[in-house]
Amino acid sequence: MALLDKYQVLLDTAKASGIDDLQYEEQESVLQIRGTAPNADIKNKLWDIYNQIDPNFLSGDVVMDIDVSTAVAGTQVKVITQNSNLNIRKGPGTDQPIVGKAAKDEIITLVSRANDQWWLVRTKDGEEGYCYAQYLEPVS
Repeated sequence: MALLDKYQVLLDTAKASGIDDLQYEEQESVLQIRGTAPNADIKNKLWDIYNQIDPNFLSGDVVMDIDVSTAVAGTQVKVITQNSNLNIRKGPGTDQPIVGKAAKDEIITLVSRANDQWWLVRTKDGEEGYCYAQYLEPVS
């Protein structure tokens, strides 16, 4: 089955959800998907669909590089790790690649709560990804 066929529902949802500058192509048996979601809920919805098609993202045949529009207002959260940096991951799960790190006590922006365990965040340098929520606390 061609990857475009396998992930047609994911691509159709991305198109229908208003992903700006949506681009996708198959390269070396991996479907590359890029664009900017209007909000974090749309990005999370795409990850949910991907997980339904490929449970636990085991086949590794998709790379989703979907950012969230910077127009999203968010609250500030503080990294509360014991003594190490907090990994920022491409998607909500420890199996996802690390795309950045946030230092202990660093203040970052909460874009959305993907679920109780994973929050979508953005650093002051514009790095965006998912962090394990137990290491974040809202700044009052």
